[in-house]
Amino acid sequence: MNERAYYYGTGRRKTAVARVRLYPGAGPLVVNGKPLDEAFPQDKMRRAILQPLIVANALDKYNASIKVCGGGVSGQAGAIRHGIARALVEVDQGLKPLLRTYDLLTRDPRVKERKKYGLVRARKAKQYTKR
Repeated sequence: MNERAYYYGTGRRKTAVARVRLYPGAGPLVVNGKPLDEAFPQDKMRRAILQPLIVANALDKYNASIKVCGGGVSGQAGAIRHGIARALVEVDQGLKPLLRTYDLLTRDPRVKERKKYGLVRARKAKQYTKR
């Protein structure tokens, strides 16, 4: 492990993009200037965000400064999770197979499909009436 000021990772999910900086130390995770508990009050989202750190057994080894924009709450949580996992791989390449088994390094390709003309939404059509 080489000593640097911070380790960087970019995470993406749906239309959300997260820029994650991991600093050595046992400090807090700060998302857009707010503590993690304040930025994501739902326990489910916080667990998803912290999963890479728990899997890598590095929960108390790093504090993070995270900037996330775009998307909704779920997309932002997924983007932060992806960014933290990528930053951990930058810290230690040996964590890559472990994080890959938990599917934390794979970018989720699912995005909203565009609306097509003549339809109500992407695939929903108006109800057909015979008479």
